[in-house]
Amino acid sequence: MSNKSTDEIAKESLKSLSNGKQISIAINPAVALRETQSSSSDNASSNSSAQSVAINSPGSNHHVQNNDELNILRSLLLGVEPTALNKLYERLENPQIQAEDISRLLPEAVVLRSKQDKQLGEAIVTTVETALQNSIQQDQNRLSETFFPIIGPATRKAISTALEEMLQSLNQTLEHSLSPQSLQWRLEAKKTGKSFAEIILLRTLVYRVEQVFLIHRNTGLLLQHLIAPQVTTQDPDLVSAMLTAIQDFVRDSFSIGTEDGLQSLQFGELTIWIEEGPQAVLAAIIRGKPPQELRLTLKDALEKIHLRLSSEMNNFVGDTEPFITSKPYLEACLAEGYKSPPKKNYIYAWGFLGTIAIACSVWGFLTIREQFRWYSYIQKLESQPGIVVVNTEQRQGKHFISGMRDPLAVDPKKLIQLANINPKSVIGQWQPYISLDPQLITLRSEKLLQPPKTVTLKVDENGILNASGAAPRQWISQSRNLWRFIPGVTQFNDNNLQDIALIQLESYKQQIEQEMLFFSEGTTELIAGEVNKLPNLAIKINQLLDIAQSLNKNVSLQISGHTSTTGTEQINNLLSQARANKILAELTAQGINSSKLKTEGLGDTALSSQPELAPADNRRVTFRVLITDTSQLKQPQ
Repeated sequence: MSNKSTDEIAKESLKSLSNGKQISIAINPAVALRETQSSSSDNASSNSSAQSVAINSPGSNHHVQNNDELNILRSLLLGVEPTALNKLYERLENPQIQAEDISRLLPEAVVLRSKQDKQLGEAIVTTVETALQNSIQQDQNRLSETFFPIIGPATRKAISTALEEMLQSLNQTLEHSLSPQSLQWRLEAKKTGKSFAEIILLRTLVYRVEQVFLIHRNTGLLLQHLIAPQVTTQDPDLVSAMLTAIQDFVRDSFSIGTEDGLQSLQFGELTIWIEEGPQAVLAAIIRGKPPQELRLTLKDALEKIHLRLSSEMNNFVGDTEPFITSKPYLEACLAEGYKSPPKKNYIYAWGFLGTIAIACSVWGFLTIREQFRWYSYIQKLESQPGIVVVNTEQRQGKHFISGMRDPLAVDPKKLIQLANINPKSVIGQWQPYISLDPQLITLRSEKLLQPPKTVTLKVDENGILNASGAAPRQWISQSRNLWRFIPGVTQFNDNNLQDIALIQLESYKQQIEQEMLFFSEGTTELIAGEVNKLPNLAIKINQLLDIAQSLNKNVSLQISGHTSTTGTEQINNLLSQARANKILAELTAQGINSSKLKTEGLGDTALSSQPELAPADNRRVTFRVLITDTSQLKQPQ
């Protein structure tokens, strides 16, 4: 068999099978098989084509008999055993076997495709979104538990990013607000009539994609349109039609093929970049000078749109709603770039802000303190008797206050000084009036009556003037007449007021009656030191007599002599009388009116209360003052 070719063997086999009958051979090129022969000629013949052979004989009764010969012929022509060929047919016709094969190859195929480009990820976006929606509808807790470990770090990262953006914005604000360049831009804005924001944009902007158009290539209709914030635009359908007309004009005028076209247009400060795909055109209107990397962004967005919306674009008949899903890709094209100024030192700006902050803090502190002091002053002023505050206001840095004030009320200027307020900053207008406040009525009574220091005046809520203490008779008499001229006083009460002369009279009476003069035993001679008491005693007696005379009172001084128990009663009576007469003579010699003096001898009848001192104490002279009340004043008890 190795010396014959496959064709020769096949011919011999066919001759032996046909026996002169016609045989038809049908070749199916859809199945690729290889004949595995050891020789090189056999390998070349088997690799040239992949065929399946079916042999049909008109005589069906010979088919069973020649089954072995047919199997031999198949194996010779195709190089495959009948059992292997049957297995191949079964694999092709059984979907379950194909699914198992694909499941083994799919992971490796996904990995290899992901390494080549990102089209696989874009292609399964819709499938993944649908799967997530179905999962959420079926069980919300499953996804929440899955994402829980990453929510915390994601939140912290978002906060950190927001803080960084805020600091960057603050730095830009400081640079645009406090730098000399910003002042120059403000002057330029004022001269040109443009806003400060427009001047900043013109001076710092490198490029900005202001509009993005997604246009259907075959019809030239607008599929989707996005614009950057704060950008004014014309009708996007007109712009789309204009771009399509320009493209057609360029192709017709310069004999350019359909695969080529216009890539960029320049209109003053605006540049239009155009990227064409098989089914759609992406056009971006750019202000400034964009980098070439932006074109890669446009191409990438267009490829993703073709990958996701290819069937929608093929079947496009005017409905643009399916192309809303292209917005995320178009939004990625709305890029912008700004000049990165050299890093500057903002110490002067921070210093300036710090100075302003300190100045504002000091000003605020002083203002608050001044207001607090002013309110405290007003409250204290309103609490003063005799002052009524009608109006307070502040004008041109000064405080104005007006009201009514009793002349006896406290001076508002003193309260201003106590409140640590500059008197020059306060202008007061006070109208005089008579206050009926008890405290001020008391002051008014003291000013009119001028009481001595021993007298206390106080007006109660009913207007009754109460006088207490001790005063001369003349003052008491005058007060009883003058109180009616005091505004606000309805009655004068002097029940607690005593005549000071009566008090003095009683005081001298007690002092004199406490005096005792002691004598030697059995004689009328004073013991040593007792004589020195007589002058002081005489002064007290004279003062007592003078006060009594001023009070129209009669005074008599009773001098009583005493003796000890030694001696007879007669002798003691005579001796005690003699001792009393002795003191009478001494007081008369001191200038005392003898008519006011009386003597008596008591002998030993009035003994001392202290028995151990009885002999010495009983040899004495005592005094008793007798006052006869002849005036209307009641004698003190």
